[in-house]
Amino acid sequence: MPRQDFLTGRLLIAMPNMGDPRFERSVVLICAHDENHAMGVVVNKPLPDIKFSELLDQLSIAPRQNVANSPVYFGGPVKSSRGVVLHSLDYRLGSTVEVAPNVGLTVTPEILTDIAGIEGIRPPPEKSMLAIGHAGWGAGQLESEIKQNSWAYCDASADLIFSEDVSAMWRGAFSTIGVTEAMFSGEWTKNRPEGQLLN
Repeated sequence: MPRQDFLTGRLLIAMPNMGDPRFERSVVLICAHDENHAMGVVVNKPLPDIKFSELLDQLSIAPRQNVANSPVYFGGPVKSSRGVVLHSLDYRLGSTVEVAPNVGLTVTPEILTDIAGIEGIRPPPEKSMLAIGHAGWGAGQLESEIKQNSWAYCDASADLIFSEDVSAMWRGAFSTIGVTEAMFSGEWTKNRPEGQLLN
């Protein structure tokens, strides 16, 4: 891809023919993308058996009641023992990286303490999500997958990323580029030229 088409700060949307079951109907926020690599976080796949409070227990942090049952997300298959937090930019640490409009990424443990709401600590971000692991691609790999029509992409928005209705996020991301699920007929998908992007 030409440099201007690098996808940092945009959302990848898995096409219906996605061959990797880990990414089926996934929406992925691309946090970094250049000629050498790409890194992103899946934002619409809550893990069924893990709650935020369980991770805080491991750090001996007592959470506020309203965050105790917050979901933890599958961020991707890379470094699946490490967490990342995506959050609104009313909250910043020195290590926070802005990855999309009003969306930051922080990986230091301090943000977990702040989200837990320990008295006297910095106010938590208004919106946040904790993901375990991330998605990664080597040089040219993501570009190749896009050419094979495995992914579409759209502009990212904090409202979509932090939506509470994650079950609707995949369709919602497609709707931002004027695509509905009804358009995914076998003939429509088969007849699209290789490498044709949806936007």
